Amino acid sequence: MVNSKKTDSAEEKILAAAKKIFLLKGMSGARMQDIADEAGINKAMLHYYFRNKEQLFEMIFKEALNKLLPKIVDIIDSDSSIFEKIENFCAHYIEMMQQNAYLPLFVLNEINKDPVLFKERFFGSKEFPLLKFVAQIETEIKAGKIKPVNPAHLFINMLSMCIFPFIAKPIWMMASGMDELQFRYFMEQRKTEVAKFIIESIKK
Repeated sequence: MVNSKKTDSAEEKILAAAKKIFLLKGMSGARMQDIADEAGINKAMLHYYFRNKEQLFEMIFKEALNKLLPKIVDIIDSDSSIFEKIENFCAHYIEMMQQNAYLPLFVLNEINKDPVLFKERFFGSKEFPLLKFVAQIETEIKAGKIKPVNPAHLFINMLSMCIFPFIAKPIWMMASGMDELQFRYFMEQRKTEVAKFIIESIKK
């Protein structure tokens, strides 16, 4: 009888190794031998759990997307106010980045390599509800509740201000002298600081 705890532990070790290798080399550059070496197992054992790197990559890719995108879509598609959406978006996005250090570069690499495939893998025939967000901003502008602002710039500002510190983390930590604990505290602050900065820039 197979020990389920041992199986779970082996799979977790393989997935952790694969995340690291895929992040460093991408899907095309990674080899199963690289993943096996990183996990400290032989290639035969790796193939016992995962037939090929495509199956392994698909599992990691879906896990990464399912941790991030559904909640973001729900926030953008909700009936909340613009200010609430900005606050919720920033808090959730930064929280997900903190919990999954590999996520920012991993997802960005795959989007840049093949945006069409990325969309098909996660959204299928559905569309990201950006048009609803744009319409809501335009309504708020006409109602005089916020300053005139380009919705595309607003959304990109939200996204970039949340993700950039994680992408530039090694350089920022070296330049600022922060250790890991200080960086985590800094990012906890940014959950509210980014939202506050953006809201203040558009609020009348």
